[in-house]
Amino acid sequence: MTYFFFIIKSALSDFSRNKGRTFLTSLGILIGVLSVVLLTAFGLGLKKYIKNQFESLGTNVVSVVPGKLLRNGNFQNNGPASFGSIRFDEKDMLKLKRLPLATYVSPSFTKSVTVTAMGNTEFGDIYTVSAEIFPARNLNPEFGELFTVEDEEKSAKVAVLGPKIAEKLFLDKQDAVGKKIKADGISFTVLGVLEDKGGGGFGGPDFDSFIYIPYKTGYLYNTDKKFVAFVVAAEDESRVPMLKEEVTTELLKRYKEDDFSVIEATEILDAISSIFNILNTVLTAIAAISLVVGGIGIMNIMYVSVTERTREVGIRRAIGAKAADILLQFLSEAIILSLFGGMSGLLLAYLITLAIQSVFPAYISLDSVILAISVSTGIGIIFGVFPARKAANLSPIEAIRYE
Repeated sequence: MTYFFFIIKSALSDFSRNKGRTFLTSLGILIGVLSVVLLTAFGLGLKKYIKNQFESLGTNVVSVVPGKLLRNGNFQNNGPASFGSIRFDEKDMLKLKRLPLATYVSPSFTKSVTVTAMGNTEFGDIYTVSAEIFPARNLNPEFGELFTVEDEEKSAKVAVLGPKIAEKLFLDKQDAVGKKIKADGISFTVLGVLEDKGGGGFGGPDFDSFIYIPYKTGYLYNTDKKFVAFVVAAEDESRVPMLKEEVTTELLKRYKEDDFSVIEATEILDAISSIFNILNTVLTAIAAISLVVGGIGIMNIMYVSVTERTREVGIRRAIGAKAADILLQFLSEAIILSLFGGMSGLLLAYLITLAIQSVFPAYISLDSVILAISVSTGIGIIFGVFPARKAANLSPIEAIRYE
């Protein structure tokens, strides 16, 4: 133990005499560890964020969309068939409503519109749905109320606003209730404003920005009375696989297998996770290059250190130090130097994630910490062993004579 502390003390003493060189040498390791840990933290944070978004919108639902979704997350023939072959209609909706496991069923159709209210003009998306979309997607009113099945049957010109579009059109979200809005010139009475759900990033739907209207009222925009998707909810998540099978069996009576896809939330999450994992692996591999560069820097500096301390090595050998002792000393110095860079990079990564936590999801896992320490130690060993062996193999007599 005493010898171990002697090695550490000797290393720190040498580093303190060459503070600038020590910092520059460990900088490569610092940057490498910082990059790897940050990329991993961002990847984990984004995956966790997206998972939370899906869970908040219900994991007991399946989405029915035109087109064949492949295992890689892409649609067959480069796009969903909603842009080509088939579109769903009310007959499909009524059949899905009769399924034993279907608790809620809502069609959907979206259209970009220009919305005006209180002298403000914004671009928004009309989302024509059934009243059943609200319980299916866990969408609850913060102010006012939701439209009902009766509103659908009457084709009532009523709307429920997502919180984002409500804030843009009105100074206060609460003020929106009971007011009139115009979407492409058609007037609607606002019944309520939904609670904030978050989301809308990374290409996903932004439920907080939609203008929800009854699907039959939506025929004012959707003149061919076709839908681009259905949301079908089971009573609970455990019944989703059976619900998916029921929906698929029913739609196959009218469409071909490649005409549509029935997608579980977990399938979308798996596809997103797969994309993130590939992206994270590629970016981490690129960031790891700086670790190799840092390791080469440590090796070169340790060679310089061996040359500068040749007489010291000779004197230590002359008074009884073994070659293994010299090897261990220089190898330990390389490891400490690498660990200093690694721990500094880890600390800096933690401070950065802490600073941006409120605006960007990031999460440093225990695995990342262990990886950073392990990689730093490994770099020190791999790139420190060659200079250490050179020092250990020096002839004591020639080393003492070295000027």
